[in-house]
Amino acid sequence: MTQTNLTPIGRRETISFPELKLFNIIAKIDTGAYTAALHCREIRLDETQGTAILHFKLLDASHPEYNKITFSFTTFSKRKIKNSSGVFESRYTIKTPIKIGRKRIMATISLTDRGGMKYPVLIGRKLLTNRFLVDVSQVNLLEKKVK
Repeated sequence: MTQTNLTPIGRRETISFPELKLFNIIAKIDTGAYTAALHCREIRLDETQGTAILHFKLLDASHPEYNKITFSFTTFSKRKIKNSSGVFESRYTIKTPIKIGRKRIMATISLTDRGGMKYPVLIGRKLLTNRFLVDVSQVNLLEKKVK
């Protein structure tokens, strides 16, 4: 794919997770990260009824978009992912659509506590490759309020 087919984006963009009812969240675009990550709390696995169900809450009470909804997924995986300190940790991942500008992309997202980070969402190069060209001197190059 040539660079002319790539959508330019800034180092921060407003994105949405339509199936998670999470709209207009500021994400850090990080070409140094491989995967995408989403800030979650109360991540737990329930295996009591013979089927594994992953439960989690998005964001936390300090975030204006926090809604106390517990999400449940029966399709998920667990992977070793290198954190921002360079240490591998075991994280659950889910597949869910993500809306970046006008593009709707099915993405694999790792669930982790990003409470100590400035942005609740991190978008890594796996999602960016062959879709976006990152201009680190810019922010919010795409539409801001897309539902």
